[in-house]
Amino acid sequence: MADLVLDRLEEKIRGLSPTQPECSIFRVPDQLRKINEKAYEPEMLAIGPYHRGKDHLIVIEEYKTRYLHKLLQRRTDISLSDYVMAMRASEERARKCYGGLINMDKDEFVEMMLLDGCFIVEVIRKNYIQELREVDDPIFKLGWMLPFIARDMLLLENQLPFFVLRKLFSMTDMPNNNQTNYNFFYMVLYFFYGILPGKACPRGDLGHDEIKHLVGFIHDNWLPSPAGMDAYKMNAERHSDWRFICCATEIQEAGIKFQKVEDGFLFDIKFENGVLKIPTLQIGDTSEAIFRNLIAYEQFAHNKNPTHILDYVKFMDCLINSSKDAELLRRRGIIDNWLGDDEVIATLINRLGDAVVLGDNFFYAEVFYKVNLHCSRRCNKWKAKLRHNYFNTPWAIISFLAAATLLGLTLVQTLFSVLAYFHQNQKPGS
Repeated sequence: MADLVLDRLEEKIRGLSPTQPECSIFRVPDQLRKINEKAYEPEMLAIGPYHRGKDHLIVIEEYKTRYLHKLLQRRTDISLSDYVMAMRASEERARKCYGGLINMDKDEFVEMMLLDGCFIVEVIRKNYIQELREVDDPIFKLGWMLPFIARDMLLLENQLPFFVLRKLFSMTDMPNNNQTNYNFFYMVLYFFYGILPGKACPRGDLGHDEIKHLVGFIHDNWLPSPAGMDAYKMNAERHSDWRFICCATEIQEAGIKFQKVEDGFLFDIKFENGVLKIPTLQIGDTSEAIFRNLIAYEQFAHNKNPTHILDYVKFMDCLINSSKDAELLRRRGIIDNWLGDDEVIATLINRLGDAVVLGDNFFYAEVFYKVNLHCSRRCNKWKAKLRHNYFNTPWAIISFLAAATLLGLTLVQTLFSVLAYFHQNQKPGS
């Protein structure tokens, strides 16, 4: 008698597809997407196959064709056929970069790479070289469009393989330019650094094969300073028992001061002599999407170390538990809020770290260790309790001062009464 379970399992095993090679462009997993789906969805521009054809993204499709047309007019020495052949030669390799099923035949895929790739390359180039912009180009004429296009180009699901972009940039580069790759890297950084929430230190040693797409490129160039990276490597295993720190208002009550670091790299946070030194974080319309997609890249790309962006978000999440914490950091110049009230900032920061897992090494373990050591000292605990119980509001301070004054007057009155008593008893005849 046949075993039905055995038959079904054997059929499933025979039906397995070959193991998919490691992909570099993939859909954001549901555990992250469900927190804020809009943060992973393009608002204006579809790049690659995942969001292709959505109704609200149709407008920019005509822009892509216009950009290709203008490019052909500018570089008459390279024909449209040359570009198509170059993309056909890259089609198989590029398709393997995507995770999941791609319902596009070869011709559709080649057309997509050419239109999307030329648009990206030309926007980045025209942003840097103003002379190439057409007078009637709305992307540069209307200032509001470019930041949202840049935002969409940093979505994890909205990518082309970097080797495709590099190939198209090389083909469309200006004649007699002998620094093509260097210029492209610099132009990409110049394009995106305007919308990043803080200053960072780019790498100068990235190999071409290391770069998978624009998200990966920005992640590996939006870095702490070399000194910060060296300190992280040295201290990675020193404080394996680090604990989370208290929020900003509680830390302040323990006597720790907050200081804005002028022109500092965003991720370089230090604790020195009772002062927590933090560079300014600029929070605007595109900040949440940028943070979420870079964190998703850190969580699900292979061998991303350090995960400095997630670690930074977790650090800020510890500091900000409420609008009061956000207000404190804003008043100190550490948060530059372009979104609205302090409650909005607190909610945004608190949700950025949801459904993610910290790595084995935490970038701010040394800072946490020093802050907790400071707060654990007995005199600082006493000061914190005193501030919390008696100096947390203006009315509490007034009440404390009134009570202290009344107590002082009572002591003085008692002292005078005692002195008067002794003086009377020491009179002759008493």
